[in-house]
Amino acid sequence: MNSLYARHRSVLPDWLALYYREPIEITHGEGRHVWDAEGRRYLDFFGGILTTMTAHALPEVTKAVAEQAGRIVHSSTLYLNRPMVELAERIATLSGIPDARVFFTTSGTEANDTALLLATAYRGSNQILAMRNSYHGRSFSTVGVTGNRSWSPTGLSPLQTLYVHGAVRGRGPFAGLSDERFTEAAVADLEDLLGHTHRTAALIAEPIQGVGGFTSPPDGLYAAFRRVLDRHGVLWISDEVQTGWGRTGEHFWGWQAHGQAGPPDLLTFAKGIGNGMSIGGVVARAEIMNCLDANSISTFGGSPVTMAAGLANLGYLLDHDLQGNARRVGGLLIERLRAAAAGVDLVREVRGRGLMIGIELADPVTGAAAPEAASAVLEKARENGLLIGKGGGHDTSSLRVAPPLSLTVAEAEEGAAVLEQALRSL
Repeated sequence: MNSLYARHRSVLPDWLALYYREPIEITHGEGRHVWDAEGRRYLDFFGGILTTMTAHALPEVTKAVAEQAGRIVHSSTLYLNRPMVELAERIATLSGIPDARVFFTTSGTEANDTALLLATAYRGSNQILAMRNSYHGRSFSTVGVTGNRSWSPTGLSPLQTLYVHGAVRGRGPFAGLSDERFTEAAVADLEDLLGHTHRTAALIAEPIQGVGGFTSPPDGLYAAFRRVLDRHGVLWISDEVQTGWGRTGEHFWGWQAHGQAGPPDLLTFAKGIGNGMSIGGVVARAEIMNCLDANSISTFGGSPVTMAAGLANLGYLLDHDLQGNARRVGGLLIERLRAAAAGVDLVREVRGRGLMIGIELADPVTGAAAPEAASAVLEKARENGLLIGKGGGHDTSSLRVAPPLSLTVAEAEEGAAVLEQALRSL
């Protein structure tokens, strides 16, 4: 056991998970690559859990951070903050939500926690609908709406949560149906569920489930849900912490794959917008955002330094059409990975869109999850210079591939070749 790992174990919680049998210390990065303390170079296909969205050490972002830090690092929301107002203006416009207001937090967990506070206060109800296999954060309230047992350590919650079918296309009672019939069955389930409930505040849903293994329903399912929710006055919270900012390639936000019903009532974001800086937030219609009748502030949300990073990062992403790059290079990568997985019996499915790709591993006979195989591929990929992630609602048996959105075709081919070798080593 190396000395840093021993020190980690002695002062940090046992439940603070580390990847790899021999955990690595990442010391620096550039572009789509990082280096560990031993000087080994890796192609990064996970970006610190989809957080390094554009590139490591992106000059435009590091320059903006350094310049802002040289002026003032912190002031809180008790004072006017020009970078916060400017970033809020851009996000409000991009969100698609009419008369939008933006509140900044420091993480996706806190963003979802705030959305739940707003929805329950606005509706006067603590009853929440969430999707099975979902993940929304690690706070007490967000754990209470997380439908993934691996990431929900307690059944205690300030919320009454009811879990809905539909977010996982390939498993569960509706898996064998066509997309149209799948959507109809999930909508019927939602209708039936709401018929047995009292006043419900909101449905919170990830357009593509992140920790759940990059699973998603057929396009249009949440639009069909929305028509039911509207009849009951139930709000829709779209958790865009992992799907936002063009990562899916086809759309800027994940909800737009279900856009027939218009934008959500509330949208949460985090991770990639800061390119590693701690930014999260909520966008909502003014009537919902302004419904709180008590004072509130955010000490660290919207700090001048993180807002400067967000502005520079968002500007770079839009100016360089990284959404288009995610669509083009991501399309190539997923086809390359499907070809690599062909003939590997343990690969149950390669799924995703843009640069958000999941590879689910399972026993080919029983269909049971294969977490040991997923761990073996993760290790083998690292040995050969590639960092990927894991997830899934069935014992973390899905590999998660989510490189920075500036990934090149050559890097996509390189990473796919490493993954092919790792998969075939099974």
